[in-house]
Amino acid sequence: MLDKTITAFIIIVSATLFIGCDSATSYRPFDVDSFSRPVRVACVGDSITYGSKISYRPENSYPAVLGRMLGSRWQVKNFGVSGATMLKNGNKPYWDTKFDECLEFAPDIVIIKLGTNDSKGFNWKYKSRFIPDYQAMINTFNQLETKPRIWIALPVPVYQDGQFEISKSVVRDEIVPQLRLLARRNNLPVIDLYQALSDKPELFRDGIHPNTKGAQLMAEEVYRALTGKFWDVTVQLDATGGF
Repeated sequence: MLDKTITAFIIIVSATLFIGCDSATSYRPFDVDSFSRPVRVACVGDSITYGSKISYRPENSYPAVLGRMLGSRWQVKNFGVSGATMLKNGNKPYWDTKFDECLEFAPDIVIIKLGTNDSKGFNWKYKSRFIPDYQAMINTFNQLETKPRIWIALPVPVYQDGQFEISKSVVRDEIVPQLRLLARRNNLPVIDLYQALSDKPELFRDGIHPNTKGAQLMAEEVYRALTGKFWDVTVQLDATGGF
């Protein structure tokens, strides 16, 4: 009887250690040194990822800034689509836009930042499908041969309720909490862009879209998530990719 108890205890401890190791793997910084080629980073998202309302968008969107921060050993690609929803029943499902192109990119890292457009009333009426559809996207990326590391980026705050029919309360009180739970369930790290840009309305051109400085701040948060390091704010990046 004692032997069985000890055996059961060992199994439980081993399982706990295994889960802990798996968690550590999911949350640790990305090991770029283990790659002999540039690490491919796919930035999935809506107009905020795309860089709408930003001056010189191709150079100043958050993925473009992130690429310059990370350097030549990384290949960051902007897969943002203005108006895109995670919801397959939404008015502009991301699934029908650049999703296939993103899969063909065969990313090593995926940053998913969707949810803002899902908050619109005519989309959020399908809210019961939001998490299942998000899970389906995670599952699809997990099936790629590259087995990419996935980060869930929370939507940025909404500062003008109803602008473009986007709901401040739905983003804050429903979508953000649901994404935190989804990340926990999948043992995926969260990039808290909501908190990072909270109390900073001056960084938004129209209450929805971050300006150039806001995109820079987003890039800094993603940089920290991928590398485990804070971006050195004293380093100035120019729009051509140099320092």
